[in-house]
Amino acid sequence: MTERSQTHVILLSCGSFNPITKGHIHMFEKAREYLHTTGRFIVIGGIISPVHDSYGKPGLVPSRHRLTMCQLAVQSSDWIRVDPWESYQDTWQTTCSVLEHHRDLMKRVTGCILSNVNTPSMTPVIGQPQNQTPPVYQDHGNINHKPSAIKLWGKVSESFGKICCVRPHIDRFTFVDENANLGTAMRYEEIELRILLLCGSDLLESFCIPGLWKDSDMEVIVGDFGMVVVPRDGADTERIMNHSSVLRKFKDNITVVKDGMSHPMSVVSSTKSRLALQHGDGHVVDYLSQPVIDYILQSQLYINASG
Repeated sequence: MTERSQTHVILLSCGSFNPITKGHIHMFEKAREYLHTTGRFIVIGGIISPVHDSYGKPGLVPSRHRLTMCQLAVQSSDWIRVDPWESYQDTWQTTCSVLEHHRDLMKRVTGCILSNVNTPSMTPVIGQPQNQTPPVYQDHGNINHKPSAIKLWGKVSESFGKICCVRPHIDRFTFVDENANLGTAMRYEEIELRILLLCGSDLLESFCIPGLWKDSDMEVIVGDFGMVVVPRDGADTERIMNHSSVLRKFKDNITVVKDGMSHPMSVVSSTKSRLALQHGDGHVVDYLSQPVIDYILQSQLYINASG
């Protein structure tokens, strides 16, 4: 498939990130790698959205700490960023609301309508400027200014600067025209752009717990947006999906990352990390990146906490 015919994807992960672990970052990397191998998708960005403080989970440290730890964890990434919108709201937000927020925000920033899995469309995203004006981006490594969705992510990240905690720097591109209007002043290249919920199989399994999720929210999450699931601890995702009528109904909208290899990061969890910190276990360096560990020790987080 050509780049134009592939679905361009932004992966969105919601959760406590209490604290963010190497496993969380591994999940993003494995999902992107697998989606690319299918030949159907191009992942152009990743978003980490820490949950609001009022979520009520025992031992949940304030969002200001969790946001900072997430920032530190992705500071070397050129495609994953941290978004504080969910944490900054007056109260807890549903996963469905977070997905819809980012879809609407992307629409405002890009001036285009994102497609969903039920009504896929060739969505205008970005193209060459009219009237031979200078290109919005210059590629230092390649003089060819052919538009791409990666350039869109750079422009979107720039536009999100005032509301996002992290805006990763993209070395390959320089913003030439900061005032370019992506909505009206461009001749668009037609590509499909979607936001997919990225999660582990534990979240997928929670869909099967009666009363935990609203059916209407599940319909939107799986039916309108779609999911990318990275299995943990050898979870049987096929069995999980068969236990939920909504998951069965929208099974084709769920991409399960398949990997025959066993990766240590797949069993890393925030719970294990907190326990390691409480017990002074040196294995914590296997679970958390060093900048995150340094911040935790400096701020005295989790050390005397329970749970």
